[in-house]
Amino acid sequence: MTDFNKILDKAKELEAKMKESQENIKKIKVEGISGSNSIKVILDGEGEMEKIEISDEILKEKKSIIEDLIVAAHSKAKSQLKDKTTEEISKTAGEFGIPGFKWPFK
Repeated sequence: MTDFNKILDKAKELEAKMKESQENIKKIKVEGISGSNSIKVILDGEGEMEKIEISDEILKEKKSIIEDLIVAAHSKAKSQLKDKTTEEISKTAGEFGIPGFKWPFK
């Protein structure tokens, strides 16, 4: 019965650490930049866009070019967010001997 109690204790500890990781993830901020710093997209840890910055110079370009640059900056930010989120979860999972654990992304 002692082994079962140890397993339950570890599960509770893992749950607490995962909640902590989720809170840390919410605090993450990433930015994706495209067009030689003409477009900047900032996402929070939940993938919500917090801000988009567009330089005055790029506004002289064709609409389709601006749209493509926004998509590119957003993609770069999402990629960074995925990397940082995976890193945060891996730290916690690694402490509990769960190698290669991947957080389920939406």
